[in-house]
Amino acid sequence: MPEAGPLSVAEVPASTPIPVDFQSMEEIAAHVSACRNCPLCAGRTHTVPGEGKADSPDILFIGEGPGADEDAQGRPFVGKAGQLLTKMIEAMGYQREQVFIANIVKCRPPNNRAPLPEEMEACLPYLRQQIGLIKPRTMVGMGATAIKGLLGKTAGITRLRGTWQEYEGIRLMPTFHPSYLLRDPSKKKDVWQDLQRVLKELGKEPPSRKK
Repeated sequence: MPEAGPLSVAEVPASTPIPVDFQSMEEIAAHVSACRNCPLCAGRTHTVPGEGKADSPDILFIGEGPGADEDAQGRPFVGKAGQLLTKMIEAMGYQREQVFIANIVKCRPPNNRAPLPEEMEACLPYLRQQIGLIKPRTMVGMGATAIKGLLGKTAGITRLRGTWQEYEGIRLMPTFHPSYLLRDPSKKKDVWQDLQRVLKELGKEPPSRKK
């Protein structure tokens, strides 16, 4: 059965004002679970607020939005793209629980489409406050949607990747989304170059690979 299309704003329950002074990630997650600020809430199974080290992690990875697996589990990047992201994180010398992983929107867009501008605008206050609480040393923006949402830049990710950007004083590295790498594995080397730039910024080197 095909998925239902997005509801109009008029069909969504009344919006939920977002506080500007969240004190913890748990408080944000609880508020997200009750959010009705855009039509995406109507089709979700679970909200996906993000997970990982919430106290000054070296890296905050930011993607686009939850997919079917993420919506089912309430966790970010647990499908095939997530498995690839986990391998990328481990290649850098980290475990998933040592970084933080989040998305521009906390609910799944139907049919895995990109979030609409109004959906991103409704959800971004949560992410901005998460960043303020987490205080990551660096960020990796995965895909054009993440960069557009955070920085307002509309240039293609092919043009932006590999060049340092800045968000609220935090260095941000744009790179390709893991789902794109599943479609075009030849771009993995480009992403690895970008991740090595992040490691260099952190004063680290990737672990030596066993021969």
